[in-house]
Amino acid sequence: MPSFDILLTFFGVSVLLGLSPGPDNLLVLMQSALQGRRAGLFVVLGLCTGLLFHTAAVALGLAAVFAASSTAFTVLKLGGAAYLAYLAWQVFRAPVGGTATAGSQPLAAAQMYRRGVIMNLSNPKVVIFFLAFLPQFVNPAQGGVGLQIVCLGGVFILATLLTFGAIAWFAASVGQAFQRSARAQRALNWLAGSVFLGLAARLAISER
Repeated sequence: MPSFDILLTFFGVSVLLGLSPGPDNLLVLMQSALQGRRAGLFVVLGLCTGLLFHTAAVALGLAAVFAASSTAFTVLKLGGAAYLAYLAWQVFRAPVGGTATAGSQPLAAAQMYRRGVIMNLSNPKVVIFFLAFLPQFVNPAQGGVGLQIVCLGGVFILATLLTFGAIAWFAASVGQAFQRSARAQRALNWLAGSVFLGLAARLAISER
């Protein structure tokens, strides 16, 4: 098992990474503002579930196989870009007025959770990041490498849950203020749609 000092350092770095702008926390930010705090928190849970798969892949050595396959990387990134473009299309066409949010009705918790899972798993940069990041904190002299990877992955997920949860909580408060005005709702929808399209384009042209 990693030492306490290593875990504490790793946790601090993970929190900073969680607060750095990226596709996952921007998704949480936008969905929380559009759909509310509960929806945002379920997106966070979905993203953390995706991180469980990435942790297992690194611990089992599957991530290295994936990273070596340019075809797998390309297929996954294009699928992720297409999904983000689909989210943008949904937001752009969402009605506004009164207390309506994007999509006119709040999305089901299961749907938001699934959205987080798909978003995380369809981003090939995440598994490559895990493959490069987690082993830096592993010391073979302190036990099984696979077990240390699993432990570090758990700490990273905890940090993600806390940081993304905070983003969801505060973004929802801002979104509630926008929902009082049809014009503000429309502006928020276009902002969110533009963010999703930008993320889709960034993912589509990304390289390993």
